[in-house]
Amino acid sequence: MPRIFTAVVPPDEAVEHLDSFLEPRRAAAPFRWTRPEHLHLTLAFMPEAADHRVDAYVDRLADVLDGLAPADLSLAGAVVFPNVAEGRVLATGVTGGVDALATASVRARNAAVACGIEVDGQRFRPHVTVARTGGRPTELTSWVRLLETYEGPPWSLASVQVIASHLGEGPGRSPRYETLAEIVL
Repeated sequence: MPRIFTAVVPPDEAVEHLDSFLEPRRAAAPFRWTRPEHLHLTLAFMPEAADHRVDAYVDRLADVLDGLAPADLSLAGAVVFPNVAEGRVLATGVTGGVDALATASVRARNAAVACGIEVDGQRFRPHVTVARTGGRPTELTSWVRLLETYEGPPWSLASVQVIASHLGEGPGRSPRYETLAEIVL
């Protein structure tokens, strides 16, 4: 059964802006940096989804997202998981239409459950992962200070994608992402 997630994928301009900001800084840390084409904002994560349930999920998702309030978003600031002293994930935050994103997340998760797909129960916190520390807790104060200075260009929430993640099938044993559906809002 594939791992799937529902996500907002920032437009090329936003990805290129963030990538340009991070590029000269990547050599300063031995993190596993997220490839630009993998940058996304997860609304719902489903660790196992039977193939026969995914089509029903996509249909239900399109229905429940119909009429979602328009939102302008920007990537900005810093987010660290689980905390700055023992960071494992470094991310940029999202500003702007956070309420619309939260609504979309609840609807995406509820649609999955209604289709018999188990959803990861973590609290929704809008972010775009830019790097992982490789599993070891790392003090990330300097990286938080750096990302706190970042503010990307605004863009409109225009679509949501349902993506399959094939672990270890991408370059350097990274995941390979396959877009299963795009729902235009």
